[in-house]
Amino acid sequence: MSEQLILDLPTRQVLGRDAFFVSPSNAVALATLDAVDTWPSGKLVLVGPSGSGKTHMAHVFAAEHDAAILPAADLTSANIPELAARRFVVVEDVDGLPELANSHEAENALFHLHNLTLAEGGRLLITAETPPNHWSLTLPDLASRMQGTTVTRIDPPDDMLLTAMLVKQFEDRQIKVPVALIPWLVKRMERSAASARDLVEALDREALRAGKPISRSLAQGLFPPED
Repeated sequence: MSEQLILDLPTRQVLGRDAFFVSPSNAVALATLDAVDTWPSGKLVLVGPSGSGKTHMAHVFAAEHDAAILPAADLTSANIPELAARRFVVVEDVDGLPELANSHEAENALFHLHNLTLAEGGRLLITAETPPNHWSLTLPDLASRMQGTTVTRIDPPDDMLLTAMLVKQFEDRQIKVPVALIPWLVKRMERSAASARDLVEALDREALRAGKPISRSLAQGLFPPED
């Protein structure tokens, strides 16, 4: 059988609360986000590895509080007073600030956004893969304010959450797979959210290449032989 042309088709990512799966790995972080009135000083840092659900949580929070939401890389082009006036603001991937070409300007923008938002009695949600003391910020005033912010964490995924992640990744790609395949994959895959994303992408590509539906026999080729 000839190999099929592989096309990079867009996925349909769903980010509502109804599509968010709660498990012991993320329940504390979600409950902390929901208890917005109890955030010390009106701010919170949400920490978790890539693919763990930080963006999903941030979008749920933004939708429910009519919050402005933007990646840290867009801070320098944002209207900071206008954002602060929204009173609820989410800034994603703040640990990437030092890597930006305009990092000094971006840090200054976040510093002013932090101060203006809290002065308005608002709430500031920050997301990152690591806690603030690992961010290598160069602006001392910003670094001290971030390190003084309460941190809530998404823990490494348990079996329940890995199962939900795989199901969601397949659904986002509009792919139907045998129900028994999911626990089979969970048993063999690396224990991370990034692995769930990469595994589904690899299965999708392999199925397109082979011109076959995703199945256990097709998936076996992506794992080392069992003893």
